[in-house]
Amino acid sequence: MFYRIVFLLVFMAGGYVLGIKDGLTYEGVSWGAGVGIFALIADYVFDRIGAGSVIGALAGLSAGILFAKLFFYPIQTFFGNIEGSYVSVIFNMLFGYSGLLLGFKVGRNVTLPGIVQIFKSKVEEENIKILDTSVIIDGRITDVCEVGFMEGTFILPQFILQELQNIADSSDSLRKARGRRGLEVLQKIQKMSNITVRIIDQDFPKIKEVDSKLVALARLLGGKIITNDFNLSKVAQLQGVKVLNFNELANSLKPIVLPGESMNIFIVKEGKEFNQGVGYLDDGTMVVVDNARKLINRKIKAVVTSVLQTTAGRMIFAKLGEDA
Repeated sequence: MFYRIVFLLVFMAGGYVLGIKDGLTYEGVSWGAGVGIFALIADYVFDRIGAGSVIGALAGLSAGILFAKLFFYPIQTFFGNIEGSYVSVIFNMLFGYSGLLLGFKVGRNVTLPGIVQIFKSKVEEENIKILDTSVIIDGRITDVCEVGFMEGTFILPQFILQELQNIADSSDSLRKARGRRGLEVLQKIQKMSNITVRIIDQDFPKIKEVDSKLVALARLLGGKIITNDFNLSKVAQLQGVKVLNFNELANSLKPIVLPGESMNIFIVKEGKEFNQGVGYLDDGTMVVVDNARKLINRKIKAVVTSVLQTTAGRMIFAKLGEDA
């Protein structure tokens, strides 16, 4: 409240100084006070309903009046000179008010970062990537960035940073360790020369879930979401948002194995079904071998029978080779 009073006094003083030159001191003070009050009212309106709503309403009003003029000209051509009638006023009021309401509603989701983003180049828009909590905690993103497979601008919303901080402050030791690792990953990414990390305050108070906020932000900025979350990927894709899923990337980089090929596999444990043994490839792919239960802790030769692709990854089913 104090700074508003000071602001008003400054305008009144400015009006007084300008009025002295023409001998209109009281008029200058009045004009200064009027301008100051108008500025305070505008500040109050912007603070209460948001800058996006005000800009949208003004743009809608202007567009409505423009359409009113475009519709009025044909009528004036057919019915003669009716410029002085109430038809022009009615058209301006009808279209102007409709545009005002429409612009006000559309402008609720418009923010200053979004307005700035409109004037940016399309190439830069396609380079924007929004980080999810899961991919930050996972940590593999640092390796991908270091080898140069990913570059551009990484957007880190405040609500994601807050969620990461809450995980790091958790009383659970495992969650605390995951949260701190995520913070360390962010520090490493910020130091990379080919990556620009930009933290933004954009939030969606009416949306409670973090995943929904990420999708809304990606639609607003026209960026891509980087995540490991399968459900988030599907929800975002349904809403037309591009997703970079690191789990899908890892699965796509796994070597392709065809039925009939042979491989050497170390059996580490028994399988769920009778007489099965389980081993793993170097990339973590699970290999289930029939009749290998008695060969645990031994390296054997197996022949691939089938490959199953699941949401969790790829599974290989095999049988014992002739040598085994």
